[in-house]
Amino acid sequence: MSNRREFFTIVTVVCGVIVMGFITLPLIKMFMSSSWSSLSATVKDKDVLKSIWLSVYTASLAGIISFFVGTPFAYLLARKDFPGKRIVENIIDLPMVIPHPVVGIAILSVVGRNYWFGQILSRIGVRVMGSVLGIVVVLTFVGMPFYINAAKDGFRGVSSRLEGVSRSLGASLFSTFLRVTFPLAWRSMLVGIIMCSARAISEFGAVVVIAYHPMIAPVLIYERFEAYGLSYSQPVAVLLTLVCLTLFLVLRILSVPKDLKI
Repeated sequence: MSNRREFFTIVTVVCGVIVMGFITLPLIKMFMSSSWSSLSATVKDKDVLKSIWLSVYTASLAGIISFFVGTPFAYLLARKDFPGKRIVENIIDLPMVIPHPVVGIAILSVVGRNYWFGQILSRIGVRVMGSVLGIVVVLTFVGMPFYINAAKDGFRGVSSRLEGVSRSLGASLFSTFLRVTFPLAWRSMLVGIIMCSARAISEFGAVVVIAYHPMIAPVLIYERFEAYGLSYSQPVAVLLTLVCLTLFLVLRILSVPKDLKI
């Protein structure tokens, strides 16, 4: 029995090394292939800084929008059973499995000038194609499922009995949510915002269809790779990776319970 346990332990360690190597090796190689001079020039490039800021800004907006719109819906899914609930949950997950260009085409089918909704937007002066608004719409579309699922799991982890006690003491449903449910589930919601923003900041295929300009960082990286090759696009990729890693680590630290922080 002990030999079997030792063998299984070896297997788990070997698999862990393979997975970590698979993830880190390309990133390490990319970082090592970029010289300090090229990175310094990239940091001073206004187009690069503008594209990275646009990526961070629009991804953050996608996370904020998902928080305000997705939180009540996630709570409904966590607390209520209704006919067709499984279908609704499957529809929410669709953006995670649909090919990225298809997402852009689907959104374009609604906001394009050939569709009545797109025509209404055009008449009132709202431009989605080739605009920051269009980028935010795409990033929210692809990122919101991650937030809703994380928030839903957080709400399910809060005992409904606690909410029942609050209601029995005369608190409204909204007051109960703010004073009982939200404080107990906020870390799950923060993780959801992290996952939503992380997914959004990496989007490329759908954004290209809706708004090639203004350029977010992934689009700029692709354009420079196509025009000038790997050596010219690598420094931009390194800088974007560092920015994303920094933001991700900060948000992760904030989402860890205080008693678990080192």
